[in-house]
Amino acid sequence: MNFISIHNNQSIPIKDIPVHSYNVFKEINLELMQDHPERHCVNYFGFKMENDMKLLCCIADDNTHQIMISSALIDDHSMLTSFTKQHHNFEKFEREIHENFGINYKDHPWLKPLRYSFNRADKNQKSENYPFLKTNSEELHEVGVGPIHAGIIEPGHFRFICNGEQILHLEIQLGYQHRGIEQLFLQKQKLLERSTLAENIAGDTTVGHSTAFSNLWESICDFESVYFLDYSRTLALELERIAIHTGDLAAICADIAYQLGAAVYGRLRTPLVNFFQCWGGNRLAKGLIRAGKINYPFSVQLAASLTDILNAWEPDFDEITEKLFNLPSALSRLEKTGVVSYDEVLEIGTVGMAARMSGLNRDIRLSHPHNLYGKSFVHFPIIKDNGDIYSRAMIRKEEIKQSIEYIRKIISRVPDFKKPENFLLLPKENTFTLSLVEGWRGEICHCAVTNQKGSLVVYKIKDPSLHNWMALAQAVRNNEISDFPICNKSFSLSYCGHDL
Repeated sequence: MNFISIHNNQSIPIKDIPVHSYNVFKEINLELMQDHPERHCVNYFGFKMENDMKLLCCIADDNTHQIMISSALIDDHSMLTSFTKQHHNFEKFEREIHENFGINYKDHPWLKPLRYSFNRADKNQKSENYPFLKTNSEELHEVGVGPIHAGIIEPGHFRFICNGEQILHLEIQLGYQHRGIEQLFLQKQKLLERSTLAENIAGDTTVGHSTAFSNLWESICDFESVYFLDYSRTLALELERIAIHTGDLAAICADIAYQLGAAVYGRLRTPLVNFFQCWGGNRLAKGLIRAGKINYPFSVQLAASLTDILNAWEPDFDEITEKLFNLPSALSRLEKTGVVSYDEVLEIGTVGMAARMSGLNRDIRLSHPHNLYGKSFVHFPIIKDNGDIYSRAMIRKEEIKQSIEYIRKIISRVPDFKKPENFLLLPKENTFTLSLVEGWRGEICHCAVTNQKGSLVVYKIKDPSLHNWMALAQAVRNNEISDFPICNKSFSLSYCGHDL
């Protein structure tokens, strides 16, 4: 057997995952991806065993809802041929394996440090010595932005090669925080500590990452989820989507100097995050999502309050949105700016909005459904074809309207909630589990491996930004450097979600 197929949030014994020689492993996974646009790599990582190192690759098929998993054993000093030379989807995964474990690839086209994590194999590699692509041309010049950011977000360095005002190349270097959050999942033993870690992976995706962790933990502990937990997580995911999309529309307006839009969208974000405060005591929904229980049950009274908020909110949103998308000066900045083609997003392996903007249908709510998706209602992804800032803004607009419709349906029938109980959730021994969640930014993936005692030996996190930063680098090519800020905001990628 070349691979084992599982579904989202399914646990299997680690021994059931086929183990191959590296060359066979590589051939299997490249063949799975070849000429299959409906497939992509959701995770590919390595971890140390007693005397060897295991590589584990997970390929998702969006048509069959399956995730195909295979593995290989290699030694620590291997010199390997890369997947990336033949398929760019694997580029960042192999860079991470190289950085963390010192595994070398003889033919990887871009073998540079990915994160500068604390546990990297070569401590001599430092972020201040990152090997940026350089130009020696007298006609071209380089522009550096960061790593200290002018706003309130986290550090990242952007190095442009320009011909006058025209961007020819952008290289993005992250990895300044060295948070070590994956290692902390192994060190912390209490479920509450791990839950707190999950909701702090990316501050703008508290619900998304908390849901991925909770779904995974319930699976690995053989806890059968109940409807009111799925209800709470689905509702919170759609509320988070509306809130963040609205804030991003405000940021896009700010970057094109449309101050009315920036002010109104910014104001509209507030009642949504304030509702999280009413529901669970925190405006970013921290503490709301927990494995096996919910400490803040949703109620009929909260449903009535949320209905009133949406009734007042939606007309204001519709009015400012109509103004924005009919304003010639705004459209001149949004249309045909920051274009990424279908072929490019397919090659890069983008997910979420950064795939759907260019006609690539990737939405976990449909392809690998979780919680209420695929049960109480079927999701229909919103897809655009132009791959420009306008497409990314339109997806936000239409997804907001879609999420409001979903929420109105959900809260029309509030389920009965049981009093939260402190179940003893104990992970199964020698088990592999994978959880996919469609956050507002796109596909989140959490993977876990336990040993013979049921203790975590691997906790692997993938924020959608890992896939999508390269799309931003492609989007700005042949645009003017003054277009970079709005291109950046239109993707709205996570620094901390990358810097694990």
